[in-house]
Amino acid sequence: MRIDFSGERVLAVVAHPDDADLLCAGTLARARDDGAAIGVCVLCQGDKGQPSQRIEGLAAVRRREMGASARLLGAELFLGDCPDGQLADEPGRRSQLVEFYRRFQPTLVLAHWPDDYHPDHRAAGQLAEAASWFCASAGHAGAAPRLAQPPSLWWMDTVDMAGFRPGFYVDVSRYVELKQQLLACHKSQLERAGEKDFGPLIEQMLHQGRTRGSQAGVEAAEAFRVHLAWKRTRAW
Repeated sequence: MRIDFSGERVLAVVAHPDDADLLCAGTLARARDDGAAIGVCVLCQGDKGQPSQRIEGLAAVRRREMGASARLLGAELFLGDCPDGQLADEPGRRSQLVEFYRRFQPTLVLAHWPDDYHPDHRAAGQLAEAASWFCASAGHAGAAPRLAQPPSLWWMDTVDMAGFRPGFYVDVSRYVELKQQLLACHKSQLERAGEKDFGPLIEQMLHQGRTRGSQAGVEAAEAFRVHLAWKRTRAW
């Protein structure tokens, strides 16, 4: 399967500021180079990911880090305001994400796998799926005009590939160095590399990219599954 993103509008919906860089930034960069518009929507503040040397005002720090990453990637950035650990599929969050969709007008959404290890990731995936339907619904009024049709949705790989069986792979071999540069923007999280409840982000990303690449016969890859829901699936 040869994927061409030209003419697409690709939006990654993630829980935390570094999630897109870990799991789908290579695909976003490839889409950008194909001529697509790309965006990243981060639903949580990132306020609980404290390194051992506590950072005051961490949510603001991580917002700045995410801004730097988005600029480097060339992605439009949408920021939610949910504290870490409190994200849930509830009406207020749905309405906010529907508005983000209507402002960006995605044709393709990349979202967390519903069985991901992290509760915020699972909630973000549920919200991304729900909003992919309601953003095109005339019955859900909002400030921005509704989409003419729901966007397609791809589920992203999990961190460390746990419990995820790929449906297909995107070759991101050309973007490994860029992904390292994007993750380097998240300095507050790189400081957590030696903690028992965290992992070294760049090394983890490189290992995952090589493993998925080996499975697909390329240097580095990102893995996805198509969301097989009515009007959220299309031929490529």
